[in-house]
Amino acid sequence: MNNNIQAKLLNIVKSKISKTDNIGSVLSELLSISIDAAYRRNRGETPLTIDEVQKICNYFSISFDDLASLKENNVLFEYSPLYNYDFSFDSYLDGLVDALRRLSEATNPHITLTVDNIALFQLLNFPHLTRFRLFYWAKSHLQIEEYQNVLFEEEKLTDHAYSVGYEILQRYVKIPTTECYDPEFLKGFMRQIQYYSSAHLFKDPEYPLQLMDEIKMMAYHIKKQAEIGKKFIYRQQAPAQGNEFNLYLNDTVNADNTYYYEAKEEKGIYVVHNHLNFLHTSDPTYVNESKSILDRQLSNSSIISQTNEKDRNSFFHKLDRTIDQFKSKIEADLLL
Repeated sequence: MNNNIQAKLLNIVKSKISKTDNIGSVLSELLSISIDAAYRRNRGETPLTIDEVQKICNYFSISFDDLASLKENNVLFEYSPLYNYDFSFDSYLDGLVDALRRLSEATNPHITLTVDNIALFQLLNFPHLTRFRLFYWAKSHLQIEEYQNVLFEEEKLTDHAYSVGYEILQRYVKIPTTECYDPEFLKGFMRQIQYYSSAHLFKDPEYPLQLMDEIKMMAYHIKKQAEIGKKFIYRQQAPAQGNEFNLYLNDTVNADNTYYYEAKEEKGIYVVHNHLNFLHTSDPTYVNESKSILDRQLSNSSIISQTNEKDRNSFFHKLDRTIDQFKSKIEADLLL
């Protein structure tokens, strides 16, 4: 077993196990070897046998062919195939909470992210907006057959969706984040709502106005967090345990949604793929290069949380006016 391939394989395993487990115990149990022998394999002192590699790949659903064929300029990503996704609000939240649980349980976690259009975690403060975003993805972007003759309507959340969504928010506000927005923030999302309204794809023609009101509330909620530099869940008073919210403004345009996470135990990158799906990798070369690019982007942006009141107020004032303009267009369409 090539040491580089072995290291990549075991790094993937580490990204898949929970914090309560450790790589030594996992390998010891899976391969029926001693703890000491497991750690020798982890350190690269003892090569994995072919049988051991097969057991690891089968257990953790890892493609060894893809892993072994990687060249220096290739990166191995993980993602959720579309055929495994049922597009329900519940299942989407389940996928988010699994990743966030692992990170929040790590030592000194931190997330650095760039936002292209929508701040996903902040959006979860408003479940009806999140439901619309997911519905639009399934119906208009992916053109899933079962959505084609369905109008969007307000629905009560399931108990499971409410519980998981709230857990995601609780974990998010406790992890310090550095977030970079741009002047196009939320504009694409509002265009989607306006399009659905003008195309008569809402069961209740008045419902898009409610969604626009919720966008305005979300913008105000983000502004309040930026003012104090702390995160808190909507309709809750800013708690003492709410963690750091470092908000930057990029005066140009963020090219994508990139999530860089790090903790004492691990670090990795999530890149938004096909609007809402995620690609994930812990490849050290790719992760370090991505972090370097993020650092440069932040250095060319202005921090607007806590300090820089003038730029912060200007950004959110322009956003508020844009929301009003989109709402006025929707109201005008309703009169036609």
